[in-house]
Amino acid sequence: MDVQTPDTQNFPHLPEQLKGLEDLAENLWWSWNPQARMLFKMLDRQAWKESGHNPDLMLRNLSADILEKATADPNYMRHYDLVMYHFNRYLRDAPIGPEEKTGCVAYFSAEYGLHHSLPFYAGGLGFLAGDHLKECSDMGVPLVALGFMYPAGYLYQVIKQDGWQENYTQEVDKSAASINPVYTADGGQLRVPVSHINHMPLQLGIWKVPVGRVSLLLMDTDMEENEPELRSISQRLYTSDPEKRLLQEIVLGIGGYRVLKALDIDCRMLHLNEGHAAFALLEKVRELVENGADFDQARQQLREMSLFTTHTPVPAGHDVFSFEMIEKYFKTYWPRLGLDREGFLDLGRHPEKPDAGFNMTALALKLSGRANGVSRRHGSVSRRMWQGMWPDLTEDQVPIDHVTNGVHLPSWLEPKMRLLFNKYFGEGWLNAHDNPAIWEFIEEIPNCELWQTHYWLKLKLINYIRHKARNRWESGEADSSQITAMGTMLDPSVLTLGFARRFTPYKRPDLIFRDLERLKKMLNDPWRPIQLIFAGKSHPDDAQGHDLIHKIFELARNPETAGRVAFVENYNEMLAQYLTHGVDVWLNNPAPPMEASGTSGMKAALNGVPHLSTPDGWWLEGYREKTDEQGQTIKNGWQFGSGDEIAERDGEDAGALYELLEKEIIPLYYRAGEDGTPHAWVRVMKETIKTNGPKFSARRMIKDYMRKFYDAQ
Repeated sequence: MDVQTPDTQNFPHLPEQLKGLEDLAENLWWSWNPQARMLFKMLDRQAWKESGHNPDLMLRNLSADILEKATADPNYMRHYDLVMYHFNRYLRDAPIGPEEKTGCVAYFSAEYGLHHSLPFYAGGLGFLAGDHLKECSDMGVPLVALGFMYPAGYLYQVIKQDGWQENYTQEVDKSAASINPVYTADGGQLRVPVSHINHMPLQLGIWKVPVGRVSLLLMDTDMEENEPELRSISQRLYTSDPEKRLLQEIVLGIGGYRVLKALDIDCRMLHLNEGHAAFALLEKVRELVENGADFDQARQQLREMSLFTTHTPVPAGHDVFSFEMIEKYFKTYWPRLGLDREGFLDLGRHPEKPDAGFNMTALALKLSGRANGVSRRHGSVSRRMWQGMWPDLTEDQVPIDHVTNGVHLPSWLEPKMRLLFNKYFGEGWLNAHDNPAIWEFIEEIPNCELWQTHYWLKLKLINYIRHKARNRWESGEADSSQITAMGTMLDPSVLTLGFARRFTPYKRPDLIFRDLERLKKMLNDPWRPIQLIFAGKSHPDDAQGHDLIHKIFELARNPETAGRVAFVENYNEMLAQYLTHGVDVWLNNPAPPMEASGTSGMKAALNGVPHLSTPDGWWLEGYREKTDEQGQTIKNGWQFGSGDEIAERDGEDAGALYELLEKEIIPLYYRAGEDGTPHAWVRVMKETIKTNGPKFSARRMIKDYMRKFYDAQ
C-alpha cells in the first residue's frame, strides 16, 4: 500500500557517502528519533539552529564544503552508519506488536500536528492526529492518512504594541519540508478529479509526507487548471467563510476517498477524526450503490467498516451548514445514492433541532457503525449530548464508546530525560513503554539526578523564551514593555506555572487573575515567589479569545506583576516542546465538562511536570493520591474545584486554586534539602511520571483502537 514518489534529487550537492541523508530528511522519522536529529546537528550546529531544527531546509542551505568535511570525519561517519542502519531496518522490519494487523485503515483529519515546518494544525486535534500516525508507524499498524495541503498554513501570531493579536499568513515552503509530490508513471504530479463543484471541474494535486512507515496524503486545490475561486479552497486551515468551509469538507471527504481509489488503496476501515470528513462516508455509499446495492444495503455495509471519533462537547464546535448551501452542491449527488432531497437532508438533521441545518456530526453518527469520544467522561457527555438520535435507548445504551487520548512518547519525551530513563529503566524499555511495570524503575533514579535534569530543561526553556524576545527587540518592531511581557525577566529559580492552550473562554486562561491582589502577593513574595508563562492563539474570528490574550498581555507588561507574568507569542510545536519539558507545573482550568480530553498535560507529565487542573477530561482518569507507609499522602499532581456542571463557578474555582497554591504547592516546591534538592517535590514528579507515562501513551491508545474497533469487525 506504499505510495510511490520518484527517485528525486532534492539535494544534488550531497556527497555519495552521505546520500542516505536525503531519504532521512524526507521522512519525519527523524523528528522523534534524537540520534537522527543529532546527525544533522553534528554537521553544523548554527545551521541546525537557524533552520528551526528542520533538516530539509538545513541541507538545502548547507555548503558542499561542510558536507565533504563530514565525510572525512570518522566520528561523524560512525554516527551516520549507525543511524542509517536503524532507519533502514525500521522501514524494512516488522515491529514487535499485536498480532492482528490485517487490512488497512484510512484515517481522515482536517489537521495534522507533526512538526512546525508543516503548519497544518491549529491545536490539540492536530497534535492528536499526528501522534496517532506516528504510533501506528511504530507499531506497524497498516494505515494511510488523508488531509489537506494548506499553502497558507494556519495563522502566524504576532502581539502588536497595543497588546492585540495580529494574524499573519504562514506560507508553507514545500521545497523546505519533508513533503514531495506524488507522481504518475509519466512523471507529472498526480491529479485526482472531484465531481464538478458548482458546474466547474476540480482537480486535486496530491502530496506525500512520509511519517515513518505511514503515508500522509495531502490534497491541494491550488492547481493551475482550476478556476481561481476553486484554487483557494485549500488555502488555509479553518476558514471562516461558511461556503468555503463546506467546499473544504467536500474535498476532504469525497476527494479524500477518491484519492484512495486513484492510488488503488483498498481500506477495510474508514476512521474519521472529527466530522469534517463525514462526506467520505457518502462517497463510499455512492460507490456501493453504483455497484448494485440499494441505499439501505450500502449503508449497512458501510456501518461495518466505519469509525467516527468526536472531539468536542461544545455545540459550536460541530459544523452546521444551511440546507440551501447543501442543496446547491449536492442536488446532482443525492440521486447517485438512491435518495431524494428530503432523504438526503435527513441524514444531516439533528433530531432535536431539525431545522437548524445540515449537521456534520449528525451525518457521521448516522452513517458510522462505531463512534467514540476521547476520554471516559467525554464518552459519557457525548452519549447524553446525542441521545436524541436513539430515542428508544437509555443514555448509557447510546452506542458511543470512548478511547482516552494518549501522546506519542518518543516525540514528547525530552532527549535528556530519555537518556536518564535509559540509564535506569534498562535496555529496550521504550519498546514496551505502555507496560506500567517498567515505570516502577523511576524509583531507582536518585532525586538529585532527576531534579538536576529538570532544572537544566527549565534553563533551556527560559533561554529559548529570552532568545525569542531578543529577536523581536532586534527587529525594531517591539518596545521595552512588549519585550518584558514576552519573558525577558523570567527567573529559573522561581516556581513556574505554564499555561499553553487555544485561547477561548471555556478554557479560562484568565482564571488565575480572578483576584489580582491575592495573586500579586504570590508573584511578589520576596522568599517564595511564583511566575506564570502563557502561550496560545485565538481563532481569527473569536473576539472573546482575542480579549483574553490582550488582557493577559497587558498584565504581563504591568510593573505591578514584577516581570513574573509572560506571554510568549506564536505558540507552535517547537514552543510546545520547550514548555511541556521546562515549566514546574502545568496549569489547566477548563470549565467542566467542556474539556473533551486534553493532551498537553500528558506531554508535561511524561517529563516530570505535575498537572494542576480542574477534574475534567483526561485528568479525571489521571489524578491519583495514595498514603505511604509513614501515613503521608502522596499525589501525582493536583486538582481543584468541582467537576460538576455549575453555571457560575469562576469565583469558587479561583479560590480553590489560590488555596492550593498558597498552602500546598508553593511550600512544597521551596522545601529544599541540604543538597538543594526539594525531595518532597521530586516525589510528586516521580508519581507524575510513573502513573501517567504508560496510561496516557499513544501506544496504549492505539492498542485500544485496535481492540475495540480496528480488529473488532
